[in-house]
Amino acid sequence: MNKIAGHHHISMITKKGQQNNQFYQQVLGLRRVKKTVNQDDPSMYHLFYGDLTGSVGTELSFFEIPMAGSTRRGTNSITRIGLLVRTYESLLYWRQRFELLDVKHGELTKYAGRDALHFEDNEGLRLVLLNNNDDEVPALWRTWDGSTVVEQHRILGMGAVEMTVQSLDSLANTLENLFGYELAFRKEKEAIYQSVKGQSFGEIVIVEKGGPKEKPGKGSVHHIAIRVKDGDELRKWNQRIQDFGFEVNKITDRYYFESLYFKEENGILFELATDGPGFTVDSTIESLGKELDLPPFLESKRLEIEAKLEPIE
Repeated sequence: MNKIAGHHHISMITKKGQQNNQFYQQVLGLRRVKKTVNQDDPSMYHLFYGDLTGSVGTELSFFEIPMAGSTRRGTNSITRIGLLVRTYESLLYWRQRFELLDVKHGELTKYAGRDALHFEDNEGLRLVLLNNNDDEVPALWRTWDGSTVVEQHRILGMGAVEMTVQSLDSLANTLENLFGYELAFRKEKEAIYQSVKGQSFGEIVIVEKGGPKEKPGKGSVHHIAIRVKDGDELRKWNQRIQDFGFEVNKITDRYYFESLYFKEENGILFELATDGPGFTVDSTIESLGKELDLPPFLESKRLEIEAKLEPIE
């Protein structure tokens, strides 16, 4: 069976694209690698942040929904996003940076077996910086020299992603028996699964919790995408997921990658997305994220689309 190589990207909801842009570029020091639109609803921005080229596994993406309300936190949702930094000293740097920039944060602690610093963005999205202990990361990750953060403490990419669900066992079954994730830890109502044994860049933390389901809004997570190599592999997964008993949305060409979507039994939305062709298919590395990029099938509607969007610097 093919193995999942790790996270591809994760997609959230923001109410205000300009403020979101400021936080993820100026505070977190990530690069905006693509300013585009939601291909299913071109009236809203789709913003991507990541490393130099938006490499798979580094991408944080946001749909701008100006009418979004507040999130009512609950179960059956993706509840925390881990971001890897090189060392423990990096966490000390970030704690001081958050204090200077008035970012809501906690104290240094442990999370998923690693030194950690919990924080929230300006819309309440829950994130955590994780000490990678100078461990291996995917070779394609390349930090961006234009970052506002000093080189040795820059965010490397995505780490553990937390999912809070009513049934731990059903999600664990999907990860282990459908996708081949390996169990790294389990105790009572919490488990950690890894797509690559011993590595945080493909890690999923499951927390079992009853109660009402989350009502999504600004600062909530819409879905997580996991990596597949190419279109041929995606089509094999398409069949395997259906054979496993899930209903799959049709394979869609997103121009920057191909993907499919399905919901597991708790309602968590998974996307499987191909590694390529990537964000440089219509941009040079130097010009990534500077202008509004549209896939070819939307290019003829550019003037109409631009007229409906508030400018983002």
